Amino acid sequence: MTAISYKLLAAVAGVALPLTAGAQEPTSDWSGQVTPYVWASGLGGSVTPLPGGPTLDFDKSFGEVLEDLDIALFLAGQIRYKRIVVMGDFSTSTSSKEGAVPVPGVGILPAEGRLNQRSLTVTGGYRVADEEGLTLDVMGGLRHWSVRSTIDVAGGAISRSPRVSFTDPLVAVKANVGLAPRLSAIAYGDIGIGSRSTAQLLLTLNYQVSNHLYLSAGYRQLWLEYAKGGARGDATMAGPLVGATWRF
Repeated sequence: MTAISYKLLAAVAGVALPLTAGAQEPTSDWSGQVTPYVWASGLGGSVTPLPGGPTLDFDKSFGEVLEDLDIALFLAGQIRYKRIVVMGDFSTSTSSKEGAVPVPGVGILPAEGRLNQRSLTVTGGYRVADEEGLTLDVMGGLRHWSVRSTIDVAGGAISRSPRVSFTDPLVAVKANVGLAPRLSAIAYGDIGIGSRSTAQLLLTLNYQVSNHLYLSAGYRQLWLEYAKGGARGDATMAGPLVGATWRF
């Protein structure tokens, strides 16, 4: 169960990325954008998978996390009407791993683990500053995690499929600063205000390729402290990211 529990925390920490990227804001009352992105993140922290059980410490590079990944999709979007801003982020991924687990009274048996995670973040707020070369949005919203792990031992002789889901309220701030006619910087931060501790920081540089297409590159760090049903964990994910934004 140790390997599967590590992957469970990895997925919970790795999802929920409410991001949009872009350069200078359009001047019309209505605007929208869609941003697929990739985050090359490593993972470090600790997890206690069972109440009163042992604690596992881990420190994984992006390459080590990527080895177990089967498929992933990260997609963010934003709609703005005048000073009203609504942002959304959806992520889903599936990972699998083969190994061995100890079974009391039997010994070490072969096992296969599979993990499916989904996350949806929705925030809305007000553009408190809208000047030439600078916008500032203040928002509040919800971030929902749903994680299901499946472990089959000895070809399915023993099978378990635990599921964890929870929703955290959060507050967020996003600033967009123009640096040059086609270049801008975005700073985004959010913090959970519920019973769990979570926070995120993002910095990107954004280049305008055309009237509708923008490319972004930057760095993101996510902190998470998790507790549910006696299981506990904390994780830090950090690494570079790249994205492409289509504006309309």
